[in-house]
Amino acid sequence: MAPLAAAPEEAIAPVRPTSASAVLTTSSPSLARANVLRGGDALATMILTYALPLLVLTSTGSTMLTGLVFAAEWMPRLGALAGGGALVDRYGAARLFRTANAARALLTVLAIPVLSTHSPHSATAIGAVVVLGAACGGLAELSFLSAETTGAGLSLRAGPQAHRIQAWQIGIDQGAMLVGPLLGGLLLLAGGRTMLTAVAALSVTAMLVHPAPAFRPGPAATATTAGLRTGWRTLRTLPALGVLVAGLAASNFASGLLQASAPITVTHTFDRHPATVGVIWSAAAAAMLAATALCRRLIDRFGLWPIGATAAAFASVACMAAALAPALPLYTVLVALLMAAEGVMGVVLRTMRVHLIPAHAFGSTLSVTVLLVVAPMPAAGLLVAAVPAPLLPGLVACCALLQATALALCFVGLRHHMVSAPRTSSSKEPAHP
Repeated sequence: MAPLAAAPEEAIAPVRPTSASAVLTTSSPSLARANVLRGGDALATMILTYALPLLVLTSTGSTMLTGLVFAAEWMPRLGALAGGGALVDRYGAARLFRTANAARALLTVLAIPVLSTHSPHSATAIGAVVVLGAACGGLAELSFLSAETTGAGLSLRAGPQAHRIQAWQIGIDQGAMLVGPLLGGLLLLAGGRTMLTAVAALSVTAMLVHPAPAFRPGPAATATTAGLRTGWRTLRTLPALGVLVAGLAASNFASGLLQASAPITVTHTFDRHPATVGVIWSAAAAAMLAATALCRRLIDRFGLWPIGATAAAFASVACMAAALAPALPLYTVLVALLMAAEGVMGVVLRTMRVHLIPAHAFGSTLSVTVLLVVAPMPAAGLLVAAVPAPLLPGLVACCALLQATALALCFVGLRHHMVSAPRTSSSKEPAHP
């Protein structure tokens, strides 16, 4: 695997496919299957992520419980990420993906009778929502690791089209983000049972799609601790990957805080109906989807680093401005600009990450990097639960400054490694199915 390219004007030296016939195109049947399974899984995850806190807020009116539900959804994801990479390396992405979606479908079906027989604001119903969010949050990360590993395998086989494959994958995630919040809000109008039934159906659909394996399961990690050790060891030996992960983590913290506080901002600051939150995030996802599609041509022309650095600057400015927005229309536009910039930045950094992580330990290393990147999300939920609503704008603004600093250091570090890292042809090629 080649490191970041030696010349400033080059982005990344792509991993060469083993033969000309191995080059994957965006019309490949393997990519089509990967897109279908990722789409169903991502849509189910987005519906739960946005609908469960909204269900608690509309049922109880408590901002503290809303923040706690958001944190409860994210904290188990850290544990799932800790062991998920080892499971991917050992059992394969396809098997783990199907298992995680089957378990989520079962849990949502089991939760339906509880919501049917108890009042939405009862302790039993709220407890069931918290437990369901926690369990499905962990399962979502297992399915995400599996889908991401499948996408990484396709990217490595795509050679110089790697960033286009990543753009397709991120586009699917953002398409789910576009439809998920709005669909979740509409389903909640029909009741929590209807929403859970839809999530179960999407999980079953994703489970029934059988993608081509990304990498062959191997002995790189036979236990959770072994997988974590492998991932940490790989991360420590790759400085460029370290600065990339630090930048993504700081950006996630700022956007996660904005996401967790959005229901409170909309209802308390702007005095609008909670369903407006779904409209805001759907509009943001539409902007992100359009930016992700456009960035493929921009990267082809200008390279990964310039486009990524520009997107990082826009993301930081938009996050700061959204925190201080005086009216809902401006807030909506700024959130859309933030998400569009993060979508472009995601394409850039995830393409770099695919080429930096060795194929023989991809699952374990990806697990550690994603663990570090999503760790700020539950912290964001706990902060929202602890901080009074009037102080949230100032908190988001401070975190936007942290985001700007971290992203600046990230892209300066990546630029340094792009200039100084020598090319190598001795890295291992990925194992193709």
